[in-house]
Amino acid sequence: MTVLRASKVSAKTTTLRTGTAQGRHVAKVWTCGPSGWHRTRFGAPHVVSSASSEHQEVADPFATKEVYDDSDILSKFMIGYFSKVTSKQLGGLPYDGTYEGYVELSREIMKGRNTAQVQELVAGILDSLLPPQSPERFKKWFPLNKRNAEINAWITTLGFKWLVGPSDVQDAEIEFQGEKQVWRSGVKIKKCRYLENSGCVGMCTNMCKLPTQKFFLEKFGLPLTMNPDFETLECEMIFGQAPPPVEEDPVYNQPCFSACNIGSDSKQVCPKIDTDRSQN
Repeated sequence: MTVLRASKVSAKTTTLRTGTAQGRHVAKVWTCGPSGWHRTRFGAPHVVSSASSEHQEVADPFATKEVYDDSDILSKFMIGYFSKVTSKQLGGLPYDGTYEGYVELSREIMKGRNTAQVQELVAGILDSLLPPQSPERFKKWFPLNKRNAEINAWITTLGFKWLVGPSDVQDAEIEFQGEKQVWRSGVKIKKCRYLENSGCVGMCTNMCKLPTQKFFLEKFGLPLTMNPDFETLECEMIFGQAPPPVEEDPVYNQPCFSACNIGSDSKQVCPKIDTDRSQN
């Protein structure tokens, strides 16, 4: 028995990646039922077959929940501010100021809305975080180049640990002005806190990945590609690299987590990624 449908998405990117998921014994696994999340014991990790018919052990990323300390001033402020803005977009829903409360607020966005409506609401939240005329000034003061892409990667590791957990800057191969260059504009999120807490492929795709990519490109003129790894909960962000069309993105055909309580584990592809497709 497993709680994760092990169908890894391999990112379409030339980023210089490092690190792989390591198999290990799993003693406790989080599963979700009608009454909520429960911890269940299992004796061994999930085993999958590779293309070469060799067996390898894949540790369940939900087996051990990461613990975070949000007592610092930045984390408290950002969680509170994002919760306040999200609550306002949802008509003033109550929130408790905790990270878990913020995730619960974001779950409400998914309820009763199609994919386009979810992305539109998230775009409104992101827009409301910006001071007036800041996009125009940003594009003027920080045009697309190596230095500015690298600055954004660095700021991401410092300013968004509260949202996604620890991350590191890494090299990425970027095609710029007709030639391939190595920029230090990649960010490797070690285990995405938001994905771990939401446990939903659709929330990751439509409330983080796609809106954030669009936000940086349209508001700041900075291409951004985000490549979540649903097998390890890692994610890489590549500032300066344009993402593929959504239908060509590997995430578009990603199955649900079997523990998901928003989509459905009975479908081959998460129905919340594209609600129009799932209705056809």
